Amino acid sequence: MTSVKQVQITFDCAEPERVARFWCEVLGYVVPPPPEGFADWGEFNRALPPERQDSAFVCVDPTGAGPRLFFQRVPEGKTVKNRVHLDVRAGTGLEGAERLATLEAECARLVALGATRLYLLPADGEEESCLVMQDVEGNEFCLD
Repeated sequence: MTSVKQVQITFDCAEPERVARFWCEVLGYVVPPPPEGFADWGEFNRALPPERQDSAFVCVDPTGAGPRLFFQRVPEGKTVKNRVHLDVRAGTGLEGAERLATLEAECARLVALGATRLYLLPADGEEESCLVMQDVEGNEFCLD
């Protein structure tokens, strides 16, 4: 029986480094060191064949607890709602006005990074409020 040891989340996008750096800021992730023999990722990128340059980027949780995020360039743009999205858990354990204030403060930080606020899903008696947002390339995520 096979056991999954790790999960990587992959984003299709037009500008992998831009989207990766946005998510680094959102999640507190970092760009890992470049492959051995390269001073930085720019040097590594320039060593690739022209058609592969700027085609991918990675960020990781510095604690090792979260999944690796991989960003790959694709030719087509986003045209419909995501089938999978990230929930950014900023208000865990909070309720009511305290939760909304926390979500609004985090929303303002993310908007300053290039995110777009779409709408608030208000508490409904079973689920607490969350904000639906988009990253710098229009991928939806929930600020929860």
